[in-house]
Amino acid sequence: MNVIAIQSSGNQTSLCAIIKDDVVQYSLKHERKERPNWSEMLSSIGLDSFFTLEEIDIFAYANNSNSYTATRSVAAYLKGITSAISKPLIVIDSDDVDNLDSDAVAKKALEMYLDSKNNSASFKPDAANPIYSSVPQYKKVNE
Repeated sequence: MNVIAIQSSGNQTSLCAIIKDDVVQYSLKHERKERPNWSEMLSSIGLDSFFTLEEIDIFAYANNSNSYTATRSVAAYLKGITSAISKPLIVIDSDDVDNLDSDAVAKKALEMYLDSKNNSASFKPDAANPIYSSVPQYKKVNE
């Protein structure tokens, strides 16, 4: 199974590819309000030279509670890819997700997929939405 996973936590983003028996990870520090260029990150780990997106069996991202904006950006990016090429998208949401690197996210996604008996229908991109771990507190304006 080939897997790509992204973990973004505000000022750092890591991306991991599991291609057959090889695990390749790339991390990048950036300003909190900036989003990295994921296409460049994918190229850094071998996209289009060692593998193509169509060869990836599973895509995953971490539902990071420390940076909901980063999580939504990653989710939107991966939802676009997985919808276009009809691949499963797995959201990793666990108590320690904020402390995981992308390689751990990729391994957890692979485990979940194998536990589902490779049931792609369980991981449709349109259902892979980021969620708040707690109820958000909204400030009412003009009251």
